[in-house]
Amino acid sequence: MNAPTPHYVQAGPLAVRLNAFLGKLARHGISLAGTAELSVRGRTSGRMQRIPVNPHTHEGEQYLVSARGHSQWVRNMRVAGGGELRVGRKVRVFTVTEVTDPVARAAVLRTYLEKWGWEVNRFFNGVTARSPEAELQAAAADHPVFHLTITP
Repeated sequence: MNAPTPHYVQAGPLAVRLNAFLGKLARHGISLAGTAELSVRGRTSGRMQRIPVNPHTHEGEQYLVSARGHSQWVRNMRVAGGGELRVGRKVRVFTVTEVTDPVARAAVLRTYLEKWGWEVNRFFNGVTARSPEAELQAAAADHPVFHLTITP
């Protein structure tokens, strides 16, 4: 019996171009609404892979949420255990711990959707920041969350 394929919403051609543009802006010091460029080592190539992300602060701690699901950067992050966030010359090196508890993940997702829902709600199949706790917990399995520890 085959295991179900993890949830992932692949970016279309327009989104790929937009992501490249947003990443370039962040690389040059322009952050739109708090975006940053994530660099994480590729699990097979060993090369740094870059993608724009929305770092999120929840209860004073930093997180990365994968709105599109179990994407390539998520798979790379699980192997690499950390990476870099860049906005211009400011580079923050970090390690990660994946948040696996559905209650804790749902709490982060709620505040993430409060801030970024305007951009990412379409990837959450109707779940929003105002959804009941049970719906957020059910959606949590499809949206990996990583707690960041910034290294000095």
